[in-house]
Amino acid sequence: MSIEVPVAGSGPLPSYSSAQAAGADLCANEDVTLGPGERAAVGTGLHLEIPHGHVGLVWPRSGLAVRHGLDTLAGVIDADYRGEVRVVLVNHGREPVRLSRGDRIAQLLVQRVERAAFTRVASLEETDRGVAGFGSSGR
Repeated sequence: MSIEVPVAGSGPLPSYSSAQAAGADLCANEDVTLGPGERAAVGTGLHLEIPHGHVGLVWPRSGLAVRHGLDTLAGVIDADYRGEVRVVLVNHGREPVRLSRGDRIAQLLVQRVERAAFTRVASLEETDRGVAGFGSSGR
């Protein structure tokens, strides 16, 4: 099953790098250098029309993460957004990272979403885990 996602703009179309890839690669539409600890919103030159009932999720590329410590932030593209897709990258590494126009910088997953109806209640159903949070389920 596939869905059509109309794309406008001057950047390269998102593309899948293998037959079973979940994410389509997004490319930089500008040159940027990120020093250690720096972050930037890198333009892709693309404007997407994510279908109603879906969301675009921007995820890191594993190779950039392991080699350079690059990660993505703020990766939700709502179906009603029509501005340029910009990828927020942060350099967690110890060396500056130079990215050039055309470099693959992130991957885009388009997924169906459910809208929740939130209601206030006096208490929640109890579970074995309860309020145990971060790290509570072990290593």
